[in-house]
Amino acid sequence: MNILKKYWIGFIALSLVVLASYFIYLKLNPKKLPPNLVMGTGRIDGDLVNINTKYPGRIKKLYVDEGDEIKKGQIIAEIKSDEYKAKLKAIEETIKAKQKEISAKEIELKILQESLPEDVKKAQEALKANKAVLSELKQNIRALEKVVSQDRKDYERFKRLTQKNLFPEEKLEKIKLKLDTDLDKLKALKEKEKQVIAGINSAKSTLNQAKTTLLKIKALEEAISGLKKAVNALRAQKRELNIIISELKIRSPLNGYVVDKVANKGEVIGAGMTVVTAINPDELYLKMFVDTIHNGKIKIGDKAVIFLDAFPDRPIPATVVKIAKRAEFTPKEVAVREDRIQRVYAVHLKPDEPNPLLKLGLPAIGVITLNGKGLPKSLNELPKL
Repeated sequence: MNILKKYWIGFIALSLVVLASYFIYLKLNPKKLPPNLVMGTGRIDGDLVNINTKYPGRIKKLYVDEGDEIKKGQIIAEIKSDEYKAKLKAIEETIKAKQKEISAKEIELKILQESLPEDVKKAQEALKANKAVLSELKQNIRALEKVVSQDRKDYERFKRLTQKNLFPEEKLEKIKLKLDTDLDKLKALKEKEKQVIAGINSAKSTLNQAKTTLLKIKALEEAISGLKKAVNALRAQKRELNIIISELKIRSPLNGYVVDKVANKGEVIGAGMTVVTAINPDELYLKMFVDTIHNGKIKIGDKAVIFLDAFPDRPIPATVVKIAKRAEFTPKEVAVREDRIQRVYAVHLKPDEPNPLLKLGLPAIGVITLNGKGLPKSLNELPKL
């Protein structure tokens, strides 16, 4: 029994010696990073998107909170829209009123347009006919006036002869009868002339009235055109208000999650102010830092891997997508090759495919290959920073 106990004590002591020797060896001979690899630490970062309101107002509803997943097009918040809806209703009522006015004027215009051609045609025909009749009447009147003038001369001459008993009284009466008859004919012709002139004046009046109607038609057409333009302008305002009312429902421009809720329900916010800040997880990248010695060797497009502390054996394939042009002081949480290095360059490593393990702000290690070879499969293959 004592022999067995001594054996176990000796075995344990030997194991401790071997283990201590191993750690001493590792301490004296640490793992070295191959010359084709560049390693650095950093944090998972991403480009934050401020989801803003385009118009000022009071927040009526807020549908998300910090950490909530959001989809593109999802309503994030609503701005109170009573004022805009009241303006929209007023414009709609004005449009209806103007459309009724347009309809009434179009009916009036149609009646005038339909009646005008017939009235003008009749007046023109009457004017032409009456002018022809008047011309003939004037000729007949002039001829008859000559006849009547001769009748008077004959009557006066034979009357003197009759008074001297040189001409029979019976024949004088016949001459007198002819004079009276021709006078009646002349009177009738002149009366008819008056009627024809009245007809001509009536036709002219109708034509003048037609001109007035034409002016009225033109005025109606211009009024209708003006009303239609006004309606089109109101419809443009209506479309603009509908767009504003629609945009008062603030929608997400991306698939992602809410990082920060800036505004709260009931708050009044100005145009352009941020309601929430969001990020697209598919656009996350590792922002790692390298010293000036390695910075000149790295190129855009170089292959790399990202390791998270919680998953040291799960390398995430990535690519160099950005290299800072200016150096910055070494952040406190960043480890570099030598303590004397005070200024470093930021390098962005973007995963080749979206990875659900990546979260904003997580610490991570990035390894870049300068020749496309030798990327590690595990953090255990690498020296500690």
